[in-house]
Amino acid sequence: MSEKLRVGILGGTGMVGQRFIALLQDHLWFEVTTIAASPRSAGKTYEEAVEGRWKMDTPMPEAVKKLEIMNVNEVEAVASQVDFVFSAVDMTKEEIKKIEEDYARAETPVVSNNSAHRWTPDVPMVVPEINPEHMRVIDFQRKRLGTQRGFVAVKPNCSIQSYAPVLTAWKEFEPTEVVATTYQAISGAGKTFQDWPEMVGNIIPYIAGEEEKSEKEPLRIWGHIEDGQIVPAKGPVITCQCIRVPVLNGHTAAVFVKFRQKPAREQLIEKLNSFCGEPQRLGLPSAPRQFIRYLEEDNRPQIALDVDYENGMGISVGRLREDVLFDYKFVGLSHNTVRGAAGGAILCAELLKAQGYITRR
Repeated sequence: MSEKLRVGILGGTGMVGQRFIALLQDHLWFEVTTIAASPRSAGKTYEEAVEGRWKMDTPMPEAVKKLEIMNVNEVEAVASQVDFVFSAVDMTKEEIKKIEEDYARAETPVVSNNSAHRWTPDVPMVVPEINPEHMRVIDFQRKRLGTQRGFVAVKPNCSIQSYAPVLTAWKEFEPTEVVATTYQAISGAGKTFQDWPEMVGNIIPYIAGEEEKSEKEPLRIWGHIEDGQIVPAKGPVITCQCIRVPVLNGHTAAVFVKFRQKPAREQLIEKLNSFCGEPQRLGLPSAPRQFIRYLEEDNRPQIALDVDYENGMGISVGRLREDVLFDYKFVGLSHNTVRGAAGGAILCAELLKAQGYITRR
């Protein structure tokens, strides 16, 4: 029997579910043994259920092709097969909150890509390099749920990955005001150009709910635990616009920052290149060796050249320069379905295993 932890994917037939399956192929610690999806897919093999809809660049892993899909709503049956689950279900927000807590109450840790629990006070929302200490709120969540093993943990929205880590690296200079415009790939909507031909050569200046997430979620990540819940930080003030652009993968952000203590440009670049978090110190399997890198070329970062930096788990930054209204401005780039979605959740699960929150059932 494999020594790897048994993993279930809830919502395994969608784009993010497929990304989980692709990224977990040959993972050092985890093995996909169970895939659950809607009742209409239940009973089919995974290969049958996603026939004609496999959206990854790499082939479907042989190990999952013949797995029989389970009904995601049969919580006890699915939970009994796994040590923990990743959640990428496509339901309403209230349905997601309920089903994720149902799995947690079935003593199954849930690491979610969904937004439903991001503001539940005792659910950690974590970028492992930024706020690994927030996982400690799980102890309070378990008391609320009445569980020994089960809990829900989430990763934040994909839109903030290209600038929140940068601002974290610069925290000692005390950013006070931030203006960010994100240019977001269509895979963030679970689409390809084949699915969404009207996006070819087009820009849509609206993504429902995205601007509020982009402005508020960094503050929760920078917050602290108090009385058994996460209390968001009070600043910096962030205002954001989110635009859908004709790119398959990769979210780019153009960002302006004002500091309480204005640093030199060289100091800012050094802080980016030397930034190191708990995943790097622990040597977690999915952790990028260098989380953030600075590119000196005037025309970088580019999606075509840089989106797959560190297998899509790193952040690329460029065009740092002084600004006439703010102190500095820069451009950041992150892979939205790897670091921003499935890959970020996998790194969270690795951290949770290293911290002792995810164990063999």
